[in-house]
Amino acid sequence: MEAGMARSLEQERQSIEEDERRLAERKQRLAERQREEAIAAIDRAGLLALDGQRIAALTAKIRALGIDEVEKRLAA
Repeated sequence: MEAGMARSLEQERQSIEEDERRLAERKQRLAERQREEAIAAIDRAGLLALDGQRIAALTAKIRALGIDEVEKRLAA
């Protein structure tokens, strides 16, 4: 009886580990898709056409102000 229960507990543990691995893979794929969509949106806005120095300066200003402040100023 104990051997059967131990085996089923081990099988359940392995099943949970496999579920966790699959979930981690799904999360990784989702993060990759979100990043690709963000880059595509930046490209559609024409920002990827800027030279490296302009992009660096723009992102430094955004970082310094913070996203909320930038959105507020652009909405004004």
